[in-house]
Amino acid sequence: MADAAPAPSAQTLDDRRAAAKTWFETLRDKITARFEALEDAADPALYPGEPGRFELTAWDRGSDGEDLGGGVMGLMRGRLFEKVGVHVSTVHGDFSPDFAKRVRGAETDPRFFATGISLIAHQRNPHVPAVHMNTRFITTTVSWFGGGMDLNPTQAYQRDKDFEDSRAFHAAAKSACDAHGPDYYERFTTWCDEYFWLKHREEPRGTGGIFYDHLDTGDFDADFAFTRSVGEAFLQAYPAIVEKRMGERWSEADRYEQLVQRGRYAEFNLLYDRGTKFGLETGGNVTSILSSMPPHAIWP
Repeated sequence: MADAAPAPSAQTLDDRRAAAKTWFETLRDKITARFEALEDAADPALYPGEPGRFELTAWDRGSDGEDLGGGVMGLMRGRLFEKVGVHVSTVHGDFSPDFAKRVRGAETDPRFFATGISLIAHQRNPHVPAVHMNTRFITTTVSWFGGGMDLNPTQAYQRDKDFEDSRAFHAAAKSACDAHGPDYYERFTTWCDEYFWLKHREEPRGTGGIFYDHLDTGDFDADFAFTRSVGEAFLQAYPAIVEKRMGERWSEADRYEQLVQRGRYAEFNLLYDRGTKFGLETGGNVTSILSSMPPHAIWP
């Protein structure tokens, strides 16, 4: 995999914020274009109807004319992508006193800035894994990058890291990591497995990937380059998996298993997910935040 395209060195904090915001928006545009192309390519015999398109909805944060940032919510309900959200946001303001105590660098000064991209895709075909990806740049009295990508198959025969789709997904993640830190993949894939663990069920949410947070090596350009590489790795790996699996037929039993596994996904997001909690605690767009929930799920 080629390294992510270099970005100009950002010297001031404002420059860094602007560079990160621009990259997340650029990545959003690349991903939505690729997903719409897959919608167009889906076999009408398996996926009847018109190909889906993303609906982009801008939202503002703040009240009474106060400008606290906002974002653009991108949602598509298509024939191949049953529900997919690709959202970008750039927000700022003050954390609540209680929340500030739990955020690095906000203990003495509650002011913050956060910009990022967040994606979740739930496929109509049970043989096409669901996926999650997000990357972000946050500043308080300190600054850091975080995020990652993880694969979430809904069929038992796919929920093993040795399954070919997971191997390909992990290979792309490892390539991105190895280009920036010799220990990154080992650290971040272990972190992913630990983070996306359903404690109450004693089982993983999916087959993992990478997860990182508070990445601040002291070299902004290097940390930013790695974060861009994560986005490019996702763009390389996941659409290829969709393209490979989307022609497979499925049964009612396959669909039932998919809906049960989607229930597990919803449980994790409501009970443990930091991004969900961060968005709700900072007054984010509720529709955008909860768009990660699958369109249909069951708890038999």
